[in-house]
Amino acid sequence: MSISASQWGSPTASRRALLIHGMTMSSQSWEGVAQLLVADGFFVVAPNLLGHAWRRSTDYRVSNIAEDLRPYFVMGTSYDVIIGHSFGGPVTLSLLPFLPKTKETTVILLDPALELTEEKIKINTQLVVNEIANIRTPEEHMAENPAWSRRDCISRVLGITMCDRAAIEMFRQNTPWSFSGLIKNIPPNVKITVLVSDPQYNDILEDLPRDVEKLNARVLTGIGHWIQYELPQAIMDEIPLPRAKL
Repeated sequence: MSISASQWGSPTASRRALLIHGMTMSSQSWEGVAQLLVADGFFVVAPNLLGHAWRRSTDYRVSNIAEDLRPYFVMGTSYDVIIGHSFGGPVTLSLLPFLPKTKETTVILLDPALELTEEKIKINTQLVVNEIANIRTPEEHMAENPAWSRRDCISRVLGITMCDRAAIEMFRQNTPWSFSGLIKNIPPNVKITVLVSDPQYNDILEDLPRDVEKLNARVLTGIGHWIQYELPQAIMDEIPLPRAKL
């Protein structure tokens, strides 16, 4: 199996977690959350998505990026927890068909990018172009985001540095950008929790389907888009205890 990923903990751990990063990030952006998971008895795997960490492609459709992750599910490999951030949200939802049909799995989506209007696509495209063309230093990120650790700021810079400049094709190739439909048919063995940053920063809550079983949403007042940096404990709070501790 050819993979590009970061791993934490022991492969013989009793529980497994799969972490899916967002656009212009990398597997290393999960370091803080991964360490918390390892301390809680997990073996943690975080793949580098196509277009990131020096990985190149010409096909940046969400469906193809998810298909590229199929090797992480070979031979019935399963995960107790799967976490996806931002662009990693629709990628995570596209992985649900790969899951074993009987294994109980907790899926946690952090500010998932489920719906984008043409205007938002244009704005976000320009933001990414500017980020890649004018890479800021860790110190600049720390000044702008006082809740981030220096480690998080460094991983942010690394993610942008290693991002394929052609990755902005993700916006064009996934237009119209509409992935909320992926959340409507949740397998019976899967529970999904969506952690949403403060509504003053986004309108993600409005994009979530209503009256969907096994779907819960929680708004984090005062917390921005980078939930895994600002409030990682909120993620840990959504992970069920192992049965032996119940």
